[in-house]
Amino acid sequence: MPARVSETYVLRTYPFREADLIVSFFTRDLGKLRGVAYRARKLKNSFGSGLERLSLLNLSYSQQETRELVSLNSCELLQSQFGLLGSFEASLALDYVAEVSEQLLPPNEPNERFFRLMATILDHMHSGAPGAIWSAITYFSLWATRLSGFLPDLATYPDRALCAASRDMACGMLRSHISDLPEVVWNKDTALDLRRFLIQRMEEHVERRFHTPALLEGL
Repeated sequence: MPARVSETYVLRTYPFREADLIVSFFTRDLGKLRGVAYRARKLKNSFGSGLERLSLLNLSYSQQETRELVSLNSCELLQSQFGLLGSFEASLALDYVAEVSEQLLPPNEPNERFFRLMATILDHMHSGAPGAIWSAITYFSLWATRLSGFLPDLATYPDRALCAASRDMACGMLRSHISDLPEVVWNKDTALDLRRFLIQRMEEHVERRFHTPALLEGL
């Protein structure tokens, strides 16, 4: 089995057997895949801290046509999110991005625009700008819904829970890169109605409730 190397975001890991991990990961070229990282739970392993959620890697893996799970060989860490873990709200925001991506992305379907969206909002979180966590997850929620194909026309959508200011903000986010948005003092209440609206659309689409939005609202 020839090894393949892909630029990858780790979405989720969970234990498998005594020493291994199942890893769900999102590659730039092949979309979302799942694989086994053998001996990854051992103290000495070839993955180091590279399998932390939302780590950006050059991931080497091998795949057999008859197997659903690929075999992970090794990784080169390109970007760690460790610098965000000192903030509890940032840590929850990472959990939110990982959960939404895991649920929305179909397996084995490349999505370059979603990959670039993740890179954009993670870079914005690392910028340290005031309120960057809340603007990032709002921008991410809007574009994740848009790229998944079920964002309604917000200018005409008959939802009284969505105020005019949030509709205008969403329209601006759809036209501009997050770094080019007008300056707004962001906190967890900014565009809260918009985030709730988008989360409801996403949950309806995947037919399940997300765990992380309630934790974010509880901050």
